Amino acid sequence: MSHLYENIEPNVIDDELVQKVLEEERTEDIEKIVRREGFNFKEVKELQLSFRNILQIANLWQFENLTKLQLDNNIIEKIEALESLVHLVWLDLSFNNIEVIEGLDTLVKLQDLSLYSNRISKIENMDTLQELQIFSIGKNNLTTLEDVVYFRRFKHLRTLNLAGNPLCDDERYMLYVVAYVPNLVYLDFKLVRDSTREEAVLQYQYHIEPLEQEEAEVLAQLEDKQAKQKQLEYHKTAFVEYLNGSFLFDSMFAEDTEAAKLACLPGVDDLLQAYREEFVSVCESLFNYGLKEHENREAEVSHFHEYLNEVLTANQQEGRKRILEFENQSKKRLEEIHNASSYDIAESKRARYREDILQLSEALMGLEILITDQLEEILEEFKGNIAAVASTFIENVKGMMNQCRALENHHHEKLLEISITTLEKSLKNELDVDLPADVQKLLVDKTTIVNAVNASHGTRLQSIDKRESDILSNINHWQNSVTEKAFQNEIDRNRNRVKEIILFIENLQEELDSIKILEATE
Repeated sequence: MSHLYENIEPNVIDDELVQKVLEEERTEDIEKIVRREGFNFKEVKELQLSFRNILQIANLWQFENLTKLQLDNNIIEKIEALESLVHLVWLDLSFNNIEVIEGLDTLVKLQDLSLYSNRISKIENMDTLQELQIFSIGKNNLTTLEDVVYFRRFKHLRTLNLAGNPLCDDERYMLYVVAYVPNLVYLDFKLVRDSTREEAVLQYQYHIEPLEQEEAEVLAQLEDKQAKQKQLEYHKTAFVEYLNGSFLFDSMFAEDTEAAKLACLPGVDDLLQAYREEFVSVCESLFNYGLKEHENREAEVSHFHEYLNEVLTANQQEGRKRILEFENQSKKRLEEIHNASSYDIAESKRARYREDILQLSEALMGLEILITDQLEEILEEFKGNIAAVASTFIENVKGMMNQCRALENHHHEKLLEISITTLEKSLKNELDVDLPADVQKLLVDKTTIVNAVNASHGTRLQSIDKRESDILSNINHWQNSVTEKAFQNEIDRNRNRVKEIILFIENLQEELDSIKILEATE
């Protein structure tokens, strides 16, 4: 369509436009949704907004489960307001006025993207689209052939259309693209022949090999980084991240402004080394204990869910048995009502069948009451077990953190002794080492040096306290969340089951009421 729209009334995407489109393009699935509960945008999977004179993308946040979106043949100038469409697999923005590729970062599931016939001059801002398989960016303003190297990052890309861009006029075009994007099956709507692929490899292999080596190194670094991040996340779930080493010890001294000065005093270096070794040893013990307790917590939760499912399954099987017994007789009874020889006989049979429905309802509700009582006991037991696990963990964490404090207190006492001794020697001019000027300022009198040592001690104790507080806060949060979730899940299950039973019984009653009685013949 023409990109000139001086005489066109631009549209915006609003509820009125969307409803109009849905009414025009109703599929069978959408028709079912509308009949059941009206327009519910969250359930719409596909949306076609082609040829609507849309100038600006907006108000699509409601379609959070959309998988296919057509915005082609409009007058859109900017890719925006798509960040909530995280389930999008297919996106068509062809035949618009877009100049920059942007606003696609959250569309990580996107497989098919068309930007054909726009005004784009650079391939960029697509790094997160790792699932991309089909990409059409033909008839744009791409001029630099070397920019196609960008497509190497898309390992699933099989179909690429660049036709109609200035870069296609380069005599190297075909072989260059095939060489640098080796996974392509189709280029510009044509199958990439094996002969073309072989020629491309032969011509550009010396350019490709260094690039492949560089990519391999980057990939190895990325995989290593991801593995470390995954390990860190696991440590965080165990509440002991960064305790498998000297991180806590180092951070204590990094936050201590006086520590570096006091470390210059004679004898402090050996004192620090001994302190460090013992402190790190306690941290590593806490780390290993935390990982073991994490496994115990996971096992406790897993055991609970297994037992819960066993009990629920048994109850559900009993419910299905009751329903099956009823259904085995229902068809026959409904036919008897329909074919009754008189109205009175039919009404009598209808009354008995209605009583059977009532008895089935009471039986199903009775089973639900029974399972609710059972699950209440199971949940209370689970809550007690989780509390015991958390309590044991808290007690042991406090014990190990107290060991850290004891080591800090011991270090403080020894450091204070060294500081006072150094002060006395300094006042008598008996020091045999030259100290930095900022350290000498601490050795003017006992009050100054003692205050500095005490301040340093207080800073480190605060670091220990904070780390302990973080661990205890995390375990308490876990305890509350895991038990609250279990109880809430049971509330939701019970509510849904009761609704399910009521709906089932209502359907049986409606079916009974809809039975017509044949007129009795004389």
